[in-house]
Amino acid sequence: MLARYKIHRGKLPQGVRLPDGVRQDTRKHTRHCLRPTDEIVTEYLNNPNANSWLKFSAAYLTVIASRYADDAAPFDELAGLASSEDVYIGCSCPTKNNPDVNHCHTVLALKFMSERYPELRVEFP
Repeated sequence: MLARYKIHRGKLPQGVRLPDGVRQDTRKHTRHCLRPTDEIVTEYLNNPNANSWLKFSAAYLTVIASRYADDAAPFDELAGLASSEDVYIGCSCPTKNNPDVNHCHTVLALKFMSERYPELRVEFP
């Protein structure tokens, strides 16, 4: 199964539990195949509105589609792992600047993975 989780900085807030399973950080500063670029994140967070989200979505999906076309192996590995384990891709969203979890790259990533790997069980927030 592939899903998302919220990454908290520092100590977890009271009552918050990390999901059981494999957790992978997919924020912009990582090397994960599903990470967004710094540029598109910065541009979106500088003015997080509906138009900016549409631009971010298109740019992000272009980035990961290009990565997939160049080298599908990391995506195949992720799908393979998520076929046998519960895998959670993480981001800091929702945040004060981006309070809508559905405006997070992880939701777009889950959609991308579910389209490329239709047999994969994907859970959306």
